[in-house]
Amino acid sequence: MDFLKQQADSGDLNVSYLSKYILNMMVLLCAPVRDEAVQKLENISDPVRLLRGIFQVLGLMKMDMVNYTIQSLQPHPQEHSIQYERAKFQERLHKEPSLLNHTTKWLTQAAADLTTPPPPCPDTPDSSSVAGPSPNDAANNPEPLSPTMVLSQAFLNLLLWDPENEDFPETLLMDRTQLQELESQSHQLTILASVLLVASSFSGSVLFGSLQFVDKLKRITGSLMEEFHSRPEEAMLTVSEQVSQEIHQGLKNMGLAPLSSDSTASLIGQLQNIAQKENCVRSVIVSCPVHRSADPSVSQMLSGSWCAAIPVRPSWRPYCH
Repeated sequence: MDFLKQQADSGDLNVSYLSKYILNMMVLLCAPVRDEAVQKLENISDPVRLLRGIFQVLGLMKMDMVNYTIQSLQPHPQEHSIQYERAKFQERLHKEPSLLNHTTKWLTQAAADLTTPPPPCPDTPDSSSVAGPSPNDAANNPEPLSPTMVLSQAFLNLLLWDPENEDFPETLLMDRTQLQELESQSHQLTILASVLLVASSFSGSVLFGSLQFVDKLKRITGSLMEEFHSRPEEAMLTVSEQVSQEIHQGLKNMGLAPLSSDSTASLIGQLQNIAQKENCVRSVIVSCPVHRSADPSVSQMLSGSWCAAIPVRPSWRPYCH
């Protein structure tokens, strides 16, 4: 460097020879993605532009080297990250014993929900006529709880979390926004299943036995519910009218008897009532677990291809902070 500085001071520095030497070294050291940029520099004759371009490409090469170094070292911290985070979290927990009060309450409530018999679902056949164990049998012979069962129930409870409730689990604060998005998707699915359940009770199993008709009704309902959160009554009014028309046309195409005027009015009224939070159909779907539901159509609506109207978010995992 001192020699080059002396040549520059005396005016004897051969810029062309020096730039070619630097470009040859850059070709040997740069990443393949920078080969094109280096080749373009070889065609520049103006010394000022050439040096400016060399410094720009050298800056990119420096970032390439930093990224490569990070990628090569990444497996090492990942290998010990779990132990490190666990140790740091345990250290903080010793200093602040009340750090996980909300999380403890959240998991305790989930365990209580699993051990408490569910309330009887309204508007369903008598429990004696339904195959399977009754709530009393489940209470007398409870299934042993596992951590996985409790955690699964706890996450399901988050889908019904009151946004104004500040007792949110501390371990999931970083994921609260994503959980709220999942809650919105769950709410939309509940409304969709409620509409389909009410519609099936009026149109019969023949019409709803057609997957093509069900998929069409599902797409129409999903598209009309975009404004449900802001204007639920207006949205359900549009949904009820459209669903009524589709059922009438579907029955006509199959050669079945159309709905009477009283049945049509009752169908529209029940669909519009879904906009109310205390609607009994919504309560059945939300409060009654699918595997305990007396109506098989509820299970079908909440599982399988009928759920395709609600997009599924990428998977995520909770973080402990």
